Amino acid sequence: MELRHYKFQRITIDPEKCLGKPCIRGLRIPVSSILSYLSAGMTIDEILAEFPELEREDIYEALGFAAEAMEERFIPLEEAVKK
Repeated sequence: MELRHYKFQRITIDPEKCLGKPCIRGLRIPVSSILSYLSAGMTIDEILAEFPELEREDIYEALGFAAEAMEERFIPLEEAVKK
């Protein structure tokens, strides 16, 4: 059963694909892969050339989805400096 994110319509989650990781439009291309390619220095145009089934908007939604995921998360820090 494929679910779409309420805010990001190009992001889908399906337990039968990629172990339930968020993917692009039901394709077997996880959001995390797109982010990894970008962080490794690939340009959007290079990613689109490598994966012709992707669209530019898919990559922008992957970035937006990641940003939103980080907003929902609070990571407590240990006391870094004790005075």
